[in-house]
Order: sequence, then structure tokens, then C-alpha cells
Amino acid sequence: MTRMPDVAMTAAAQAPSLTELPEWDRFVSAVRASAPRTEDVLDLVEAPGLTVDFSGQRHSDALDAAGRALLEVRGFDEQRARLLAGEAVNLTEARPAWHTALRAPDAPAEVLAERARMDAWVRSADAERRWRNILHIGIGGSDWGVRLAVSAFGYTGLWRQVRFVASIDGHAAQGGLAGLDPRDTLVVLASKSFTTAETLQNGERAREWLAAAGVDPRANFAAITANPERAVAWGVPEGNVFRLWDWVGGRFSLWSAVSLTTALAVSADVLAGMRAGAAAMDQHFAEAPIEANAPVRMALAGVVNRSVLGHGSLNIAPYDSRLAQLVPYVQQLDMESLGKSVDLAGRPVGVPTGPAVWGMPGTDAQHTFFQWLHQGSDGAPVDFILCRAADHHWPAHHRALLANCLAQREALMRGKTQEQARAECLAEGLDPERAGWLARHRMHPGGRPNHLIVLPRLSPYTLGALLALYEHRVFTQGVIWGIDPFDQWGVEYGKVLARGIVDLLAPDAPATDGAGRDSVDAHDASTRHWIGQLKG
Repeated sequence: MTRMPDVAMTAAAQAPSLTELPEWDRFVSAVRASAPRTEDVLDLVEAPGLTVDFSGQRHSDALDAAGRALLEVRGFDEQRARLLAGEAVNLTEARPAWHTALRAPDAPAEVLAERARMDAWVRSADAERRWRNILHIGIGGSDWGVRLAVSAFGYTGLWRQVRFVASIDGHAAQGGLAGLDPRDTLVVLASKSFTTAETLQNGERAREWLAAAGVDPRANFAAITANPERAVAWGVPEGNVFRLWDWVGGRFSLWSAVSLTTALAVSADVLAGMRAGAAAMDQHFAEAPIEANAPVRMALAGVVNRSVLGHGSLNIAPYDSRLAQLVPYVQQLDMESLGKSVDLAGRPVGVPTGPAVWGMPGTDAQHTFFQWLHQGSDGAPVDFILCRAADHHWPAHHRALLANCLAQREALMRGKTQEQARAECLAEGLDPERAGWLARHRMHPGGRPNHLIVLPRLSPYTLGALLALYEHRVFTQGVIWGIDPFDQWGVEYGKVLARGIVDLLAPDAPATDGAGRDSVDAHDASTRHWIGQLKG
């Protein structure tokens, strides 16, 4: 595993910018020459655990060829190999992004050992029926994946009650602790650095809550971190600290001991199944040719939709209520990874990059924002996700759910012309004048891009494959745009400013901290005003 950038990574940083490449110009031309698909075309790609229907995306032989040429000139094969081998692909932080190692059948010995230790710890807690309540404290990548897995596989109820506290808002901690029995509550702190302000401050409140009930806090804490010494110094017993590694990005850490809460809530077997599905998708990503490679083709479609067609957002529409938490999970994965405007050489990318990601499960979404998707002036590409088989006993419900998904997608693709809308109005008995007027309101533009992702059913294996599909799609788009999808420097700047402002908000805070590090005068007029208004 290479930790520092080598000659190959330096070369990547010095490569021509995207917009300087003739291959990019040919790609754009091929997109412009291809029409939105409204004809009777079926374009399916089979991948482990799922099928992706690309029939709703632009396609032509010229576009296929241009996509392959673009990937080649961007060194995609080499960059993919470096990612999967654990070499330094996170250039700005000079380290690997080796999350695939966490689910590989031949994972490094240290990964297998830590996995076995966590599984044994969970089995012991289960055998002794310990911890009726789990309070999971983490934020971002230490939170979303765990929420997703617990909600996906614990939706009918859990013998352990699980609550999540992420925000620094004191109401979140107060609500998370309310009504729990301190004697039978395990507090799980998940923080890669073990310096995350929100997590440690919420952890302090949980520690005070346990102590006030006469419970030794040390006995009721567990931690997952890449800095185990810091967790032990904070007060978590060494035997309750589980290891994360510096080469795992937070938003890719679901596959690690960050999912201790998942194992306690819905079993270590669920985690094992998710890892198996993700590992199978890793192999597909590594070996399938481009035309049959689901993550790569999704990435190319994403570049078409964002950088050429100019769609500013991507809608995630899971037609399965158990996947409600998939939306914020993909939102963080995509927007934290691809929310960049400079390439590896520090130059402006020159084209729009990561879209805003949003959504909610169908059919709720249809009654919320699908009007905008269908007839709004902008619209957005949509990833429809459904499960072929349900796990409840009401087939009529599932048929209706599937029908709604297929119908909404077909309407987005096919649209409705003004002539078709007018004919409908006339068939309803409207007079010709009103029919002509109303037809303009009832027409749909159609041709709106989308994917349909079909899982046989929601299982740990298929969910793991789905998440890895999105991971590799994001990585491939990063390669094409020439950006680093594994850092998040934009977030850090706000954190630095917050550390100074929080001291200035204290009721007895002086205008400066005495060391010249911050003062009210260092801020803009609006911020100065609100520091004064909110102080105390």
C-alpha cells in the first residue's frame, strides 16, 4: 500500500485539463448529436445483485466510442487499478482510499483481525442480552451508513432500541437520551479522528448523563476511530475501542467497525452480506468491459447530464420505504466527493462538476416534487430504484408501488405532445377552443434522463452491491473530471472559522482571545452584528 504520491500520481496532476482534450470535444459533440431516448429501445446492464436499465439515457455508437476514448485519455484503467490496489489516489492528502479492502475476501490481516474482534464482541453482548438501548453518536460518514443499514433491515422492529445523535444542536442530544435506561444503554462514539467537535461534545453529554444516574461511564461506552489512543485517553476502555484506518475516508467507512451499531441492531450477518455484495460489485467494476460495466456507464451518463446538458441536480427516487436513508447517504457520498471546481493541478475544471443530490422515497415524492420533474423548466435526471420482490404479505401494495415507479419513469421519458394532449381533451368532451388552451398545460416535454436500478429484493447482499455501485460511479466521474473525490477541504474552512466564533459567543468573551487568534473585528459586518446579538 503506497501512502505518498508517486510518479504516476504526479503525472496525473500534470495532465492536460479536461477542456484542453480533443477527446472531450468529441464527447461533447457526440452528446449533442444524440437525441433523448423516447423510442422503443431496451438497454440493460446486469451486475452483481442488480440490473441497471440505461434506456432513459442518451446513446449512440458515436457517444459510446467517445466515452471509451475519454476514459482512455484520462488514464482510467490505471487509476482504477491504483484505487483497488490501495495506492495513493487521494493526492491532496497523500494517501490511499482503500475502502474496497474492508470488504475484500482476501482483506489485509489487520482488517480481518479487527472484524473478527468486533464480531466476537457483538456475539458476547448478544449472548448476555446486554444493551437494550444503543445511542450511536457520530456525524457524516460515521452516521449515514449506519442509519441506512439499520432502517433497511430493522424496519419491522428491533429487540435493541437504537437512536442516533449527530447534530451539535443540544435538542438532538436531549432527545436521543430521553427515556433511556442509563444502566442498559451503550453509547457508541464513531469518529475517525476522535476530534470531531459534534461527536465529542455529544459524548460529553452522554457521559454526564450516565454519571448522574450512578453508572460508571467507562463501562457503557464503545468507540470506533483511527486514533485509539485518543479514545482511551478520553475514557473509553481499550477493549471497547475498535480500529479504523487512515486510508479509509469517512464517507466510505460503512464497511468498517463504524458499523458496530448495525451489528448490534440487525446482526453481524447483515454486515457480512453487505460486504459480500460490495465485493462482488468491486470485481464487476474491475473486470467488466465498459459497455457492460454498470458503475462506469452510470458515470459517463452522469458526466453527460451534468457537464454537457447542464442539469444541476440528481434526484434519487427509491421506490422502497426501507431505503429512505439512501438519499442522504448518496447525497454525502456524491456531493462531498464531487463538489470540487479545480482539478488535480489546481486549475479550474472548466465544466460543471458534481450535481446537487436530493430526493425521497416514492410514492411520497410524487406528491411532493414530481410535478417539477415532469413539467418544470429545468427538471433533473432521476435514479429510480425498486425491488422486484417485497418482503411483506400484501401483493396489491407492491404491484401499485411498482406500477407507480414504471409509470412515472415512462412519463419522464416519453412525454406528451401538445397534439396528444389536445386529443385527450377532445375525447373528454371539451370544446375545441378550451381543448387547445388546456393542451398547452397538459403537455410534457419528455426525454428527461434517468436510470432504473432493479434489485431482486432488498437483502444485505443487494444493498451492499448498490452502495458499491454508487461509490465506483463517483470515483469514475472524478477521474473524468480530473478532480480528487476523496478530500473535502471546503468543509474544513467553515470548521476553522467556527472554532473562533464559538469563543466570541461566550457571555464573558473579550474582543480578542488574548493570543491574537480571533477577534470580533476580524469578521465581516454582518457576522460582527450577529455575534453581538447572539452572544451569551
